[in-house]
Amino acid sequence: MTFPSPSHEPPSRVLVVDDETPLVELVAGYLQRDGFDVATAADGREAISAARDWKPAVIILDLGLPGLDGIEVCRTIRTFSDCYIIMLTARVDEIDKLIGLSVGADDYLTKPFSPRELIARVRVMLRRPRPSEYDLAHTPPLVFGSLTINIAGHEVVQDGESVELTRTEFDILAELASQPRIVLSREQLIQAVWGSGWIGDPHLVDVHIGHLRRKIGDDPMIPTYIRTIRGVGYQMGTGQRP
Repeated sequence: MTFPSPSHEPPSRVLVVDDETPLVELVAGYLQRDGFDVATAADGREAISAARDWKPAVIILDLGLPGLDGIEVCRTIRTFSDCYIIMLTARVDEIDKLIGLSVGADDYLTKPFSPRELIARVRVMLRRPRPSEYDLAHTPPLVFGSLTINIAGHEVVQDGESVELTRTEFDILAELASQPRIVLSREQLIQAVWGSGWIGDPHLVDVHIGHLRRKIGDDPMIPTYIRTIRGVGYQMGTGQRP
């Protein structure tokens, strides 16, 4: 495992995790030339240790790591960090991508990929809009039946129990909850959560919505919180069962 000097606090730290040395060197080189502070890890245990100790803003994580694979690494990191995670996979089977996202990945790329596209995704991710401190301090919790969304505290509570969401899941839910009477399309959610310039599959929104529903116990057939408006997008429900 290699680390840059800890003598300064860089604005954007990126951890690259892959056992393919040439790929790691290529991606790390591109990131460093773009001004990122980069660390690398060759296996899952090194990745978890680096994520815990170095606290990167973004982790680029290969799914097919030896020993502890990317799924387990992602699941473990999500127990202590809400950093952005981009999953890399050489497998074309869609289920692999969905499994990766279900344990907390924010995005994915299928190998082979363009390093420039990867860096573009990292940059867009780091530019994702955040509410100002004033907005946070003056935003009361949003309540939908038994679901409470505390924007300021970045917390979701259902029936008195805390619901653990990834940063992306929370941002999507907060965006829907902030405009409960509005139907938001995939494109609008991408613009609001990922920001302009994001490159990727817009159906990624559907995957995150699916995970959100599972975590808050919302039946997509009889939704209480997140309604699907066919051909349009998604809308926040009242929290009352039909």
